[in-house]
Amino acid sequence: MSIMDTCFAKENDLVTRDVAGEKIIVPIKGHVGDLEGVFTLNELGAMIWQLINGQATARELVAAVRNEYDVGAAEAEKDVVDFLRSLEDAGLVRPSGEI
Repeated sequence: MSIMDTCFAKENDLVTRDVAGEKIIVPIKGHVGDLEGVFTLNELGAMIWQLINGQATARELVAAVRNEYDVGAAEAEKDVVDFLRSLEDAGLVRPSGEI
């Protein structure tokens, strides 16, 4: 299955907060925030993060980005895929359906 047809879900042990106008994600390990793993999102990242719900495909996220921003299909796809991969590498999301 292509990443474009994959739905992603957020991991459960996370806290998302708005701090000084930025959205940050803090992983929780052993009931304590893992400050080494803090992830800061820019405006585009924050928008995509809000749309990740375990049901929206990467293709749908790309469409939402194109709808919100004046960007071509190839650039939107690259941005979304790169962002999803960085979230996955950081352990913040996983393909939905995986336990």
